[in-house]
Amino acid sequence: MSEHRKGIIAIIIAALLWSTGGLFIKLISLDAYQLSFYRSIFSALTFVVLFRKKVFVFNTAIFFNGLFYAGILILFVVATKLTTAANAIFLQYTAPIYVLIFEPLILKTKLKTINVFSVIISFLGMTLFFVGEISPSHFSGNLVALLSGICFAAFLIGIRKSSEEYRVPSIFWGNIFIPIICFSSVYPEFNIDLKNFMMVAYLGIFQIGFAYAIFTYSIKRIEGIEAALIAMIEPVMNPIWVYFGYGEKPSPFAILGGLIILSTITIRTIITEKRRLNSNN
Repeated sequence: MSEHRKGIIAIIIAALLWSTGGLFIKLISLDAYQLSFYRSIFSALTFVVLFRKKVFVFNTAIFFNGLFYAGILILFVVATKLTTAANAIFLQYTAPIYVLIFEPLILKTKLKTINVFSVIISFLGMTLFFVGEISPSHFSGNLVALLSGICFAAFLIGIRKSSEEYRVPSIFWGNIFIPIICFSSVYPEFNIDLKNFMMVAYLGIFQIGFAYAIFTYSIKRIEGIEAALIAMIEPVMNPIWVYFGYGEKPSPFAILGGLIILSTITIRTIITEKRRLNSNN
């Protein structure tokens, strides 16, 4: 098997593991902060086992990237508890839209016309998540999911500004920050039953730990465009697992909004990559 094919298989596995997060977050009876506390402990330990000394690098960039990473995970769990899994994952995947807005300001890149159109269309898609939402918890969950997407965008920009060797440490330290932030939610009892323990262990070890390790393996073997497009398996499969495993059905407006956002990001990525390849030939 070629290295390229290994990379494609790896990113598919990583995306499928990521996509199971919504179902287990729904099934686990712990609150969002308790779940985040235990999951990240397992994830941090997994990173130590897999990457050993590499994870202990620390500097200012890693500190801020780790905080943004912590924000992604905590806010996503909170959002999934409050609103539908489809809303939470689709709204988190608005992150590339914020990157298109802030990247030219922060990294001094050129603002392209295609990016402007992508942002406008995606924001129209985002509004559909709030159509017909009369439940206060769903409305709040949607807002939290948007904040998770903003943290995701900040993390992506921060990682891009940082050296490659800082990626794994940023994720590791983010998983250290999360238990610190969420400590008051479990102190002083630290009570967790076996069923919840097994599910948060799965999330920490496989859905985050091994998934990110596999993702790191894959991006060394395939192009970024392939990784980005294949990773779209996550927002597509996440609500499907939740529907079959939990019985939660997303609203038609949320499905339409999610399709608009994912289609816009996908088409924009394909067009810009083709332009890049043509300019290099």
